Amino acid sequence: MIRTAESDDLPAILALYPRAFAEEDLRPVVEALAKLPHGVLSLVAQADGGLAGHVMFTTCAAGQGGPAVGLLAPLCVAPERQRQGIGGQLVREGFARLAADGIAYVLVLGDPDYYGRFGFQQERRISTPYELPPEWSPGWQGQSLIEGFIPPVSTLDVPAPWRQPSLWLP
Repeated sequence: MIRTAESDDLPAILALYPRAFAEEDLRPVVEALAKLPHGVLSLVAQADGGLAGHVMFTTCAAGQGGPAVGLLAPLCVAPERQRQGIGGQLVREGFARLAADGIAYVLVLGDPDYYGRFGFQQERRISTPYELPPEWSPGWQGQSLIEGFIPPVSTLDVPAPWRQPSLWLP
């Protein structure tokens, strides 16, 4: 079952990330995004009475004053639930909700093999807020949620929790 995350879910969400990503501490950004008053879509997947996965989409702008776009990050699935389609369900549900809210485009910095399954392609029009190392450029990807939408050439304008250069570097 996929549903909107509630404030009571935050402890379980924060406990899930170190299990899914032992080498990376995503909890501070998850907590900061959860505290924003608006502009964040946070979804959880429940299975067998527990939390099986989580995803966040942050509303950003394609340049100062540009159209609203979504930033998919972070996404995690409990290790024992991986490779069961839960991550895909979270992403697709997020796409549907963002499109219903008028968001035409989504960006992600992640594995091209994984995110390519959802139609993401290397992003060449919207640049990241901080320069990426060259080897990471294939991981910066975009996906249109509305057929024919072409994003403007711009730099992604992100809210405060994403304005940390360390989040955009290896």
